[in-house]
Amino acid sequence: MLDWLLQLDKDVFVYLNGLGSERWDGVWLFLTKQFNWIPLFAVIFYIVFKKLGWRHALLAIIMIALLITLTDQTTNLFKNYFQRLRPCKTPDFEGIIRVVQSRSSFSFFSGHASNTMASAFFLYKILKPYIQSKWLYSIFLWPLVFAYTRIYLGLHYPLDILSGYIWGILTASLVLQLYRYLRNKYFPQAKQG
Repeated sequence: MLDWLLQLDKDVFVYLNGLGSERWDGVWLFLTKQFNWIPLFAVIFYIVFKKLGWRHALLAIIMIALLITLTDQTTNLFKNYFQRLRPCKTPDFEGIIRVVQSRSSFSFFSGHASNTMASAFFLYKILKPYIQSKWLYSIFLWPLVFAYTRIYLGLHYPLDILSGYIWGILTASLVLQLYRYLRNKYFPQAKQG
């Protein structure tokens, strides 16, 4: 069963990676840099401060910082434990896949996927009581696009991305418990989310 899943993971990777072309490489290289997402972060933080108030928003930002630290560090533990080679470093793929960017660290699972999904899930949950709009779901476009860049560039398999998403949601769920405890203690008038 595991062999079948890993082979499917490789096949889907080769297909998705093969959809790229040199013409679009610059776009995906731009999108994969966290620094280039600062305008989106600024808009999100503005919304958080506007909807929650500065003290409550500060608590949310501290929780996001804790969340990113947790997902980042635990992702590194998983990578070093499983030691799965990145697609760009896998000898079987030499000459078969497009390698737009290369890294020497391990692949399983994606830190980009876990960090972004954890942050998006956490933000969705805390903003949902304050924003009654279907547009709030659009926050999940960020982790989808950001993580796909990793496949496009030749750095991660789809299973790395999916596992990162799952880990991000699990970690965010734990941090949400701490956030809710602190929110209820210090901001009892806040809407429940």
